[in-house]
Amino acid sequence: MDGVVTDLIAVGLKRGSDELLPSGITYGPFTMSSSTPATANGNDSKKFKGDRSPCSPSRVLHLRKIPNDVTEAEVISLGLPFGKVTNLLMLKGKSQAFLEMASEEAAVTMVNYYTPVTPHLRSQPVYIQYSNHRELKTDNLPNQARAQAALQAVNAVQSGGLALAGVPTADGGLPLGQSSVLRIIVENLFYPVTLEVLYQIFSKFGTVLKIITFTKNNQFQALLQYSDPVNAHYAKMALDGQNIYNACCTLRIDFSKLTSLNVKYNNDKSRDFTRLDLPSGDGQPSIDPTMAAAFGTPGIISSPYAGAAGFAPAIGFPQAAGLSVSAVPSALGPLAITTSAMTGRLAIPGVTGIPGNSVLLVSNLNPDAITPDGLFILFGVYGDVHRVKIMFNKKENALVQMADATQSQLAMNHLNGQKLYGKVLRVTLSKHQTVQLPREGQEDQGLTKDYSNSPLHRFKKPGSKNFQNIFPPSATLHLSNIPPSITVEDLKSLFGNTGCNVKNFKFFPKDRKMALIQLGSVEEAIQALIELHNHNLGENHHLRVSFSKSTI
Repeated sequence: MDGVVTDLIAVGLKRGSDELLPSGITYGPFTMSSSTPATANGNDSKKFKGDRSPCSPSRVLHLRKIPNDVTEAEVISLGLPFGKVTNLLMLKGKSQAFLEMASEEAAVTMVNYYTPVTPHLRSQPVYIQYSNHRELKTDNLPNQARAQAALQAVNAVQSGGLALAGVPTADGGLPLGQSSVLRIIVENLFYPVTLEVLYQIFSKFGTVLKIITFTKNNQFQALLQYSDPVNAHYAKMALDGQNIYNACCTLRIDFSKLTSLNVKYNNDKSRDFTRLDLPSGDGQPSIDPTMAAAFGTPGIISSPYAGAAGFAPAIGFPQAAGLSVSAVPSALGPLAITTSAMTGRLAIPGVTGIPGNSVLLVSNLNPDAITPDGLFILFGVYGDVHRVKIMFNKKENALVQMADATQSQLAMNHLNGQKLYGKVLRVTLSKHQTVQLPREGQEDQGLTKDYSNSPLHRFKKPGSKNFQNIFPPSATLHLSNIPPSITVEDLKSLFGNTGCNVKNFKFFPKDRKMALIQLGSVEEAIQALIELHNHNLGENHHLRVSFSKSTI
């Protein structure tokens, strides 16, 4: 242990006692342990004697029990789905590492995600917690060349330059053989794996456009297309070799020779998420109720598409029996999904909702600032919101009903852990199947609203470009539908009046109807989007606001 202390002092950092826990990790209300049951709160508190509370957010994260043979790029890959990684310190001799994210928001999202779902590197569980340190200073340290080279390579990938260190590249800058389409084989298929489960797992790494599933050589396989080859690269790096369920359903992932998928039908076997108008196809079998009953209570087995049938696994179940366990709210393997051989039911730690549910429970809201319209606009970035209910007696909680389970999963992935009006949002699947409207004469104070027929739905038009422009919350916003008379100063003033700090602005050079605006933080951008999306700019133009993947 003294060696680690020496290493940390050499970095120019004061060691915090949260860095060297022998077995358990505490993230807020959750406690994880690598080998022993969670200890009582009293014992936990004795282990942490740092200057700050162990659950106090920091953009520096401490990783424990990393494999000795792991590469810098593999450690960095854990943080990439959540934002830019700005620094890395590897302490391989102690099986530890420190990862610095570009923002505290990104670190919060990462910790929230990995709290109920332990990530794995080279089939070993890795434990993540906030560090006591606010930044990593590694400039004067020896043996940092590999870490810095890996960081530079990753940053080059994200900006369209190079590939990861050690990966041969083609002239186009992407690793050789890499496309945006992955070929996925699921080995040891003891429990059903559906298209919805694959979507939920792989969507963590980027926008999934299309999925086709099929059986070949008596194996369940899938082709999955991302919007960007870089997303495919990181998904392969993080998920190849992981188990979807404990000790079974192992993912084997490679790049496909195909550059794009052609999907004709939206059903249990194939889906184009940009074309919800596609037919389901003739002769599709319906869900077998006897098989559904064998897998748990009604509601556990469901499908967001009418008439869709699930995949019949090659092992343990009759062929042609249909199952669809939609949108399991966990990802990265083994996906913290424990199974019961008696019922086949999914049991997901930390999640009490029904898989496949389109209703979300949003908690830790600021009751003085939030409104149903605000939640409608924010969650509407990731799907079409049908109803919103803020709890009458507990206004920091709300229910948000999306159009389907896929959209609710997407919203949960992107918005859980984000800050809004000074509070960190918690987004989980609800136990409720629908949001009930108040009965006539029932007191509600306008806290429940029905948006089923709202003209502001972004995804009601089949094949809309909005399906391909879904991005995590960011400090840079994309603005569109700007009338010719509006100037740079007009828009800067508009956003400044909401309390935002405008850092940068630019119109698109070939189209002044669109612009990018960079604000002071992700939280400011979220609040500005809520307040200014659909704002009337005059001349019958209403401003459209969304998150951008670009920076100015």
